[in-house]
Amino acid sequence: MHHNYYFLTALAQSLNHSLVGFEIQTAFSQNKDELLIGFSSEREKRDFWLRFSLLPELTTLSFPTDFARAKRNSIDLFPDMIGLEVERVYVFENERALGIDLKDSENNNKTLVCKFFSASPNLLLFEGETVIDLFIKSRSQDWDIEKTALHKKRETTWEAFQKQGVGASFPTLGKELLKELGLKSDETSAESWEILQDFFFYLKRPTFYLLEKQGQISLSFFEKENILYQTQDPIEAANRFYSEFSKTFYLQKEKQKALKSLEKKLRQTQNYIEKNYEKLDQIQSKSRYEEIGHILMANLHLIQGYEKEVTLFDFYQNQNIVIPLKAQISPQKNAENFYRKAKNQKIEIKKLEENIAQKEKEAVKIQKHLNALDAITSLKNLRQYLKTHQIKVEQGADSQEDALPFKQFESEGFQIWVGKNAKNNDLLTQRFAYKEDLWFHARGVAGSHVILKYRAGKPFPKSAITVAAQIAAYYSKSKTDTLVPVIVTPKKFVRKPKGAEVGAVLVEREEVVMVEPQLPVQGV
Repeated sequence: MHHNYYFLTALAQSLNHSLVGFEIQTAFSQNKDELLIGFSSEREKRDFWLRFSLLPELTTLSFPTDFARAKRNSIDLFPDMIGLEVERVYVFENERALGIDLKDSENNNKTLVCKFFSASPNLLLFEGETVIDLFIKSRSQDWDIEKTALHKKRETTWEAFQKQGVGASFPTLGKELLKELGLKSDETSAESWEILQDFFFYLKRPTFYLLEKQGQISLSFFEKENILYQTQDPIEAANRFYSEFSKTFYLQKEKQKALKSLEKKLRQTQNYIEKNYEKLDQIQSKSRYEEIGHILMANLHLIQGYEKEVTLFDFYQNQNIVIPLKAQISPQKNAENFYRKAKNQKIEIKKLEENIAQKEKEAVKIQKHLNALDAITSLKNLRQYLKTHQIKVEQGADSQEDALPFKQFESEGFQIWVGKNAKNNDLLTQRFAYKEDLWFHARGVAGSHVILKYRAGKPFPKSAITVAAQIAAYYSKSKTDTLVPVIVTPKKFVRKPKGAEVGAVLVEREEVVMVEPQLPVQGV
């Protein structure tokens, strides 16, 4: 609900009181998913900060009371609006887009638009009807947006409601609010109309509830169980939502990174133990250097000279044995060689047993850390635990989005990753894909693994699924066919059997779609 039309409406009204007359002093980004805008008022002698977050998991506005800009990895943006004064803040009619009208001393007008509609939110700067700057410039469709077209006229009379129903008359409610109001999209009854009118009256002075359910943070107009906080100030509600969501989100993010790193170390440790047990068994069962030395020494009188091998009675196994010898040295020297090998073998066995014991202790220790981390519910406690126990978390995943080793595309705001070869397919499916992602592969032919990345709380659009399937068909041996069957399945149903060839996987459950092999117009 944090970017629902009605919440944005309340937020715009509050910002209109807080920001009019303030001047934009700075606009910068310290990471590719966040923009900070600093406002200042000489008259009121105070600053005001606006943070626009575009994380896939969190697209929202928040308003830090103070913000210290980093000295490095920071870039200035939107130079054309620096020095402009806020004239008004509003929401475009029936659209999830918040506008900030700006002007200078010569009445040169611009409008900053925070766009939340569609699967690709963005920040746009207009001069008149024309977009002159974007925060995420790669979203080329945003360059063609006209400002007046953002206003959506709707017929919301009782007569129109009876003809169209709730969904068509009030699309700004969205599925979430309809569900909370207990209404269906096609309802046209007088009772439904009364429920809507009561809700719109309530919106004149709403209360905002910050909720927590099973680790998920949300905002609501309605009082429910598990209330963390409530307020009638939309700016305060936005800030508390951002704060609580961030705590939960970054806790889970850092915890998963730590767990993944420890799980990798545990697998490596267990593999080491398994391989060394195998090596130990081979050494103990295969080699009998000391016994062969004893057999040679007991039969020196039977060995005729410098021979390459000799057949003697093995009094350990009660049968004859052929013993290889070095012909250039005496039988006694050959026996000494076997004794030396036996001594080295004992040292090797002892070292292997010590290493195995040490690694088994490490495995127990790692498992204890995994259990402890899994139970931690605070980001502060998580970081303290990692520091206290000197657990180093692999940082390779931090630069994952900036330097992914895969082909990348985007559809409806959803990332699509494509393997480049068999080895790269394994890397994509086994290490970079998560169980919630969708996995694609052309059916019955060789081709690339394709992953449609999951976005928290957002269902996969049918159009994005089609695009990902088309990409999988394009990067396959069936590329030249008119229609290609493509497997679609959640990643959790894809596994790699032990001993399988590079790039080979087993799909336990699948659906098949027929698509035309092609690439999307815009790649990422």
